[in-house]
Amino acid sequence: MAAKKTEKKATVLKAADLRKLSAEELRSKLAEEREALMTARFKHATAQLEKTSELKAARRLVARISTVLNEKD
Repeated sequence: MAAKKTEKKATVLKAADLRKLSAEELRSKLAEEREALMTARFKHATAQLEKTSELKAARRLVARISTVLNEKD
């Protein structure tokens, strides 16, 4: 029997949810997500990333947070 993989579902943050956060919270969230994107890129380069769709989702999340942050400033 094949071993089951434990999947960690990424929390999808909608723009409406992000707009409720303060600018400082958005900046810290942006830093976290950029670091996660960098980690995913390294994993992809070393063929350790199983779901390549995580790259696209991470890029979009960084863009979404940046957009909301620019709206606030």
